Amino acid sequence: MRRTDPEGHGPVRYGPSLPGHGLPPPPGLVAAATGTHTEPTGGGPALLDAARGYWARRGLPAARARTVAAPGAPTLLLALTAALGGDVLVPRPCAAWWAPQARLLGSSVFPVGTPAECGGVPDPYALLETVRRVRAEGGNPRLLVLSVADDPAATVAPPEVVHETIEAAAGEGLHVVSDETWRDTLHEPQDTLLLSPAEMLPEGVTVLTDLSGPFLPPGWPAAIARFPDNDTGSRLHDRVLDVLTALGARIAAPVAAAAVYALDEPGEITHRLAASVRLHASVAAAAHHALVAAGALVRPPRAGRHLYADLGPLRSALGALGVGDAQELEDFLTARLGMPTPGGHRFGDDLGALRVRLATGPFLGTTDDERMASLLSPEPLELPQVESRLSLLGATFDDLRDGGLRDDGGRAPDGPQPPTATA
Repeated sequence: MRRTDPEGHGPVRYGPSLPGHGLPPPPGLVAAATGTHTEPTGGGPALLDAARGYWARRGLPAARARTVAAPGAPTLLLALTAALGGDVLVPRPCAAWWAPQARLLGSSVFPVGTPAECGGVPDPYALLETVRRVRAEGGNPRLLVLSVADDPAATVAPPEVVHETIEAAAGEGLHVVSDETWRDTLHEPQDTLLLSPAEMLPEGVTVLTDLSGPFLPPGWPAAIARFPDNDTGSRLHDRVLDVLTALGARIAAPVAAAAVYALDEPGEITHRLAASVRLHASVAAAAHHALVAAGALVRPPRAGRHLYADLGPLRSALGALGVGDAQELEDFLTARLGMPTPGGHRFGDDLGALRVRLATGPFLGTTDDERMASLLSPEPLELPQVESRLSLLGATFDDLRDGGLRDDGGRAPDGPQPPTATA
């Protein structure tokens, strides 16, 4: 992850990727990745049927003619945005890769504030106000992108909030893209109710899932989309295929074969996913405790492999160290913690707000053996590789709270040296 200069990069800003598993892939997944060709544009029959089965088990039946696969969610969102045209609305903050797709096409992106209880879904009243203002100024809002289980906020939006937002979007004629990449990573699945917007507005919602969220390694790009079962969905499906064809966006056979294996959800995949979710949830809870104890504002993480912190209450201590905005905070914490710590400006937040996303993957260890030990341990927080990272995080923020942190090149007073940063 590189520093974003204010000028010189054009209208598209490059930001961080999805928070990774931090774990080696299961053996069966690796064994499934065979073949030397590429899939047909939009995915072959086996991949599309596997995607249909995955959605059907989640109460979202889909016809093969309403299903598309592509090499990664950014490519699919780019095709969807091009197919729909018009301006795009997103919650603030939102996933780092959403807005660049629209800007690359020359579309305007309008951020909308989120309700107090969650991220990922615009406040319905703010959404209505934004749509009407954009139209009054000559804009053409056509698409709303949201995520019930969210990156970067790591929250899960309550069904009533989602319903109100979807009603507002439908009333204004917006098509909704529901990014459901993180729906299978709920930290407390028995106690968390997640409803897809496609269950509430079947005729106006396209579901998008990046398989790097639940299943695949980040270097194996594959994503799936489910379109509404109506004429609008049919036209959108066909237009998306046109765009993917023009881009030459086809999935490599080994990745497609691995995606089919994962989407069929054999025991190896479901057991690994459940264990991975438990591990990341425990690390996220510990990191949340450390941040809140130091005075940061952080919603409790409910999904994913990350959490999102507002360090505004620590502005005075950070200012004394020369940290006055999100980019400077990103640089400071990345060096201090020895891990990528992207600032909130990469997710559409104001540059002046002191917000960051912390991923839990770097806490699991620096080698595959350490990471697997973290996965298999009944008490992963007590393992040296996890405990040392959490201790450094706690010491760093405790000293910020107490105003005693020295800008001494990356060492917390009386604390361990951070490991070398990795991309």
